[in-house]
Amino acid sequence: MKLFTSRRERRLWLWVLLVVAAIYSTLGTAGTLAEELRRRDLFDGAFAVAFFLLVAVIVVSAVDRRPGRREIWVLLGVVAVYSMVLTRIGIPEERTHLFEYGLVGILVYQALAERLRERGSAWAPAVLAIVITALLGLIDEGIQAALPNRYFAMRDVGFNVLAGFMAVASTLALRWAQRRTTGKSAD
Repeated sequence: MKLFTSRRERRLWLWVLLVVAAIYSTLGTAGTLAEELRRRDLFDGAFAVAFFLLVAVIVVSAVDRRPGRREIWVLLGVVAVYSMVLTRIGIPEERTHLFEYGLVGILVYQALAERLRERGSAWAPAVLAIVITALLGLIDEGIQAALPNRYFAMRDVGFNVLAGFMAVASTLALRWAQRRTTGKSAD
């Protein structure tokens, strides 16, 4: 039995592994990195770059051609929702959960959608992607509980789940708009 159904699926799972490894490997130094970015007055710029990169990943993962009017409106809605959520999160470091686990959620969704492409359902991989993202976020917090300068926070687990949900829902919304425009079926 083959572990992966395609090269693309294998590549996506490798990206999931790399992103999660990057997140976990910075757990001990995240506070120092944030302070250094603040000291150099780069924190807000880094935050803006991360925001636009996440939106770009959502768009690239969902749209396979030049977007039409419907996709543009959905994209503007996605940007508006992300902007509102980000401005309501008071502690800047907590905003990073939306980028980190948003990316994880999209990659896991894409890998699962690739695996289940023959079945034609986008909902099963979407729900499973959110669950996997939540579990990876829970492990993240568990690791933090073992570190001397970090602590376990259920609030952060919630942010990780929210991040995965928002990213997967955004991808599904863009794909829905694309199907409505082109008449194509979903992944």
